[in-house]
Amino acid sequence: MKMTYTTLIKYILKSSIILLLLCISSHVSMAQLGGTSSNYNYFDFQKKPFYFGITLGINNSGYRVLHSKNFIGNDSISIAEGGKGPGFNLHIITNMKIGEYFDFRVLPGFSFTERQLEFSSALDPDIKSFRKIESVFFELPLHIRFKSQPYKDKRAFVVAGLKYSYDVSSNSKARQAASLIKISPHDFQIEVGAGMQFFFPYFIFSPEIKFSRGISNILIYNDALNEARVLEGLGSEIFSISFHFEG
Repeated sequence: MKMTYTTLIKYILKSSIILLLLCISSHVSMAQLGGTSSNYNYFDFQKKPFYFGITLGINNSGYRVLHSKNFIGNDSISIAEGGKGPGFNLHIITNMKIGEYFDFRVLPGFSFTERQLEFSSALDPDIKSFRKIESVFFELPLHIRFKSQPYKDKRAFVVAGLKYSYDVSSNSKARQAASLIKISPHDFQIEVGAGMQFFFPYFIFSPEIKFSRGISNILIYNDALNEARVLEGLGSEIFSISFHFEG
């Protein structure tokens, strides 16, 4: 599955970069033809109270580790920390305008992630064990977006909100093995981000970067598992790059 993630991410990233360069080139050409201060495409989209679209993106996901009181006194594990892994996102967009500068956005969709936990032996630090956790999340982000004054059919924005996610792969046999650390399928996160809108005749292209941080403890404690006993809690952390296409 790791190879599948890596291949898909490379394909999405390369395609997105090529598309971004083509869009910027086309935008510059139209700006030169239409004048230096034109906002022709922007005014066409301002007539619409709603936008709809699709989002493609890549993410880098990991865990924020909180150690338990058993971590200090245990004689088998010296290091317990979270590791990050690649993933990709696919969402649909419903955007409702709130006045001139604000939007309310709902972006349901799916996120494919790969995260891991790393443990080092107290007897020999070079001996490490890894617990890789692959997930498929159904996500429901709710965002408020603030946009700047438009200029030459471009507009900067910042976004913030909350996201609920449910791991639809949490009941798989591989994830239910007794030797693995259990993670709750439910998670709530706060999200902040920023990006830029490019207005074209038939759609709006918006690259965006975003950071998500879990506000709930997603560790399911298991006293029978040594790796779980040294952990007090786990929180999710996600950095993502998204490409929105709206119209």
